[in-house]
Amino acid sequence: MKIHHIRNATMVLETNSKVILIDPMLGSKGTAGPPFTFFRFKPQRNPILDLPDNAMKIVEKTTHCLITHLHPDHLDKVGQKFLKENKTPVICSIKDAATLKKRGLNVTQTLDYWSQTPFLEGTIEGIPAKHGYGFISKPAGNVMGFYIKLPNQPSLYLSSDTIYTDDVNKVLKEYQPNISVVASGSAQFDVFKPLLMTIGDIVRFVQNAPGKVIANHLEAVNHCPTTRKQLSNELSKNKLLHKTYIPNDGEAIEFE
Repeated sequence: MKIHHIRNATMVLETNSKVILIDPMLGSKGTAGPPFTFFRFKPQRNPILDLPDNAMKIVEKTTHCLITHLHPDHLDKVGQKFLKENKTPVICSIKDAATLKKRGLNVTQTLDYWSQTPFLEGTIEGIPAKHGYGFISKPAGNVMGFYIKLPNQPSLYLSSDTIYTDDVNKVLKEYQPNISVVASGSAQFDVFKPLLMTIGDIVRFVQNAPGKVIANHLEAVNHCPTTRKQLSNELSKNKLLHKTYIPNDGEAIEFE
C-alpha cells in the first residue's frame, strides 16, 4: 500500500489495482473560500498554499473517491468538478449522499455508522466523528471516519475531522488498525472551542494507536495553527515520533 499525502486532508490510497482519492480539495491557493478565522489567526483565503507540483499526476489515476464530509477544505469546487467530469465512483456517509447527488456526483455506495459493508474485495465501515469540543460540534455538521480492510493490505483507520471520543478510542483499541490517520491542525474559529483534537489529544491518539500514525490537516487552511514542527517537537517529548509520519505535501509513504 502506498499513501500519498496531497494537501490538508486530501490523500490518495494506492493499492495493487485501485487508487482511492480521499477528500479532494484540488483548487489553487485561495480558491476554496474566505478565511475561516479573521482575528484569532491571520485572515488568508483558503487554501493558503498551492497544490504540490506532482499532485494532479497522482490524482488523475483515481478509480474511487471517499468523502468524509462536505466542508470546502475537504471537497472544493475543483474537486467536485474533477469527480463529476470523470464520473468517479463516490463512497460517502448516508447523511451526505443526497447533497452529493444533487451536485452531480456519482454516488455508488453509502455508509452508515458501525455498519461494515463490502468494498473493493474487502470491507469498509463508517465510524462516528465529532467535529469539535462542546457546542461547536453541532453546527459543524455530519462527519464520518472510515475503517478499511482490503485483501493483503494493512488495515486503515481514517479518523477524519474529530476530537478524541469513546468511538475513536474503541477503534484504536478494539479494531487494532495497522495505520491510523489523525487530523492534527487543532483548527479553531474566532470564537468557540477547537474543531479538531488539541495537541494533548493528538498525543493520546498516537499513544493508543497500535500501529503507525499519519498526521494530516496541517499548514494548509488558515484556522489550523499547529505546525509540523510543533507537532514533531511535542511527539518527540513524549517519545512517540518513531511511530508517527508527518508528511510534507506531495510526499508518499509505503507500507508492506
